[in-house]
Amino acid sequence: MASGQRSNTIVVPQARQAMDQLKYETASEIGLTNYQGYLGDVPSRLNGAVGGNMVRKMIQAYQQSKAGQ
Repeated sequence: MASGQRSNTIVVPQARQAMDQLKYETASEIGLTNYQGYLGDVPSRLNGAVGGNMVRKMIQAYQQSKAGQ
């Protein structure tokens, strides 16, 4: 992606590594083993599945943290 086109900024910069790890774990769970570097040959449907599953995991973690309080 060209410089200046990135619109998904991380609110807490210290979380970037954890978010990347979550992304790679989620991609491997849905069958994308090499999800680093150039992703132009990955269909948008699969990229969307990675993002959707990441959100699902984050919501589940939040709900579990709230249920434990």
